[in-house]
Amino acid sequence: MRAAVVATLGEPPSLAEHPDPVPAEGWSVVRVAAAPVVPLDLLCASGTSYFGAPAVPYVPGVQGVGVVEQSAVMAAGTRVFFATSAGMTAGDGSFAERCAVPDSDLVALPDDVPDTMVAALGLSGVAAWMALTWRARMQPGERVLVLGAGGAVGQIAIGAARALEAGRVTAVCRSEESRQRALAAGADEVVIPTADVDELTARLGEVTGGEVDVVIDPVFGTAATAASRLLAPGGRLVNLGGASGDEATFSSSVLRSRSANILGYTNNSLTPEQRAEALTEVLRHAAAGRITVAHETVGLPDVTTAWLRQAAGQIAGRLVLTVEHG
Repeated sequence: MRAAVVATLGEPPSLAEHPDPVPAEGWSVVRVAAAPVVPLDLLCASGTSYFGAPAVPYVPGVQGVGVVEQSAVMAAGTRVFFATSAGMTAGDGSFAERCAVPDSDLVALPDDVPDTMVAALGLSGVAAWMALTWRARMQPGERVLVLGAGGAVGQIAIGAARALEAGRVTAVCRSEESRQRALAAGADEVVIPTADVDELTARLGEVTGGEVDVVIDPVFGTAATAASRLLAPGGRLVNLGGASGDEATFSSSVLRSRSANILGYTNNSLTPEQRAEALTEVLRHAAAGRITVAHETVGLPDVTTAWLRQAAGQIAGRLVLTVEHG
């Protein structure tokens, strides 16, 4: 089969012939239609992730969309979303014509959201939805602040907060292009950040009225420090990543006086059932137009260029590989 193969750690994958997946007990074979290129794919292929260096050659791709070819748990032809552990454990991922997937990691899909949109939402949608519902326990009417709002998780979090009946959604993102994406996703107002934490705190205070109940934070760093100062009594900041740095500074007096919470989140803490339920909810709202994410599509033969663009941050939202079958 054709696949994007990482032959050397630290180098982008290239299109090559690769062995077809071999069916095994407890696994299904999926004919891949679309797969997003996400930061985790690049991290694993760098050989520097906390999962350890994967054996090469291997096919990256930690999630995808396709149709079941062989399975003991789903009928052939069933359209599915799937997750893989490519780059984290031994085995190949979704950047190929076919992929072997644990039966428990298959999620049957509705017909009303296109393959490429499902792929663009994917696990980013799961993360945004569960950060709001499972970790933050957001309630209708609460005020939500989304950091890194021009990225995939941020855009989805804005739409999800709207779908969950947030009272107001404020976004933070770095460029005019990101600002437009955040507004299109449903933000009431967008703040362009500054490196000065006091200035950023003041700007956020002006547009939020001085308090927020929930912060969704994929970036950490200065933005998280500023956001934490605005937490209302009982407020919750949920961190999903460190795109702007691995450290932030929080005031003990602020946290204690407001009984505020700083919470961590990772999709790895979810059961397959939780992941499937969250994705189903995200897709339900996506079908109704309430949740969306900017994305572009690139054919599998152009995977090397796509990978390099992702590494350079030249993507407006999410980049999705599409797989044509002859």
